[in-house]
Amino acid sequence: MNSPNPATRRRDRAKVGIVIGDPCGIGPEVVVKAWASGQLHALCRPVLIGSAAAVRRAIDQHSLDTRLRVIDAPERMLGRVGTIDIIDSGALDPADITPGADNLACGRATGTWLDEADSLARAGRLGATVMGPISSGAMEMAGVLDRVVQVRPGHSYLLLASGSLRVAHLTDHIALREVSGLITADLIESALRTLDDVLRQWGMASPRIAVAGFNPHAKGAEEDLHMTPGIRRARGAGIDVTGPVSPDTVFRQCIEGRFDIVLAMYHDQGHIAIKTAAFAGNVAVILGPPYPHVTVAHGTAYDIVGRGIADHSMIMNAIVTAGSLAAGHAFPTLH
Repeated sequence: MNSPNPATRRRDRAKVGIVIGDPCGIGPEVVVKAWASGQLHALCRPVLIGSAAAVRRAIDQHSLDTRLRVIDAPERMLGRVGTIDIIDSGALDPADITPGADNLACGRATGTWLDEADSLARAGRLGATVMGPISSGAMEMAGVLDRVVQVRPGHSYLLLASGSLRVAHLTDHIALREVSGLITADLIESALRTLDDVLRQWGMASPRIAVAGFNPHAKGAEEDLHMTPGIRRARGAGIDVTGPVSPDTVFRQCIEGRFDIVLAMYHDQGHIAIKTAAFAGNVAVILGPPYPHVTVAHGTAYDIVGRGIADHSMIMNAIVTAGSLAAGHAFPTLH
């Protein structure tokens, strides 16, 4: 893993709040393994949010020489590699943890921890947040699935990043037959303005954005009537944007370095590119909250809980990315 310039990284390390995810899944395991790697503290100031009992169990399972310290505020963290700082508000009774299976209590607690992380970040007490692997089933049982930041065109967007390939999505979990009607010049311009603003805030001085066409070879009514006018308006506002570009070539061009990011029109258009070309280490960033909010691209993996084989590379990349963006160092180079 390559990191930002060593001369700047310690001076500008951001506080990153890491919600451990559902305590019945691999979240606690991968978080403590990432912490024990010793690579996080050079790039950010991490603090966990969740169940101390679940984290202690993970530490013991992996026989880690790591101390667990419960605190009540991010300002109290020690910031040491050998000591895991965790904010545990008492939202979950340890007796309610059922490793490898959903339950309502853990779903409710996950929602509470996400709320706590969001409140701390909005108050400026955290620079960024990371969401560990959650169980949507458990959260739905508890009626708190709405605590997960929702992607809504015109208000929030999903951005996937892995290496030189970065893809933002104009729409996300929407039926393909409905996407055409959502593509308007106003939405294209708005998305491009949001993307350009956020990338500059995160430290990318002059973002080069490409817009993927909706139709084969970027030739169709959506491109002619809506996408091209929206792109033209954004370009008139000083945004470096190219497109619409044929969707069968634009992602390769981004990998080759012609663009810094691609704006895809729908879920699979962007996800297939990322998961085919650069799945390992990819992270998801939600554009919407007034701070970097990063998630992992995998679930709770109930089938391997407690076996010691859970891969912590994605949560580590998510934490490092959150810290880098919050400090204004742009996207780190990960592998």
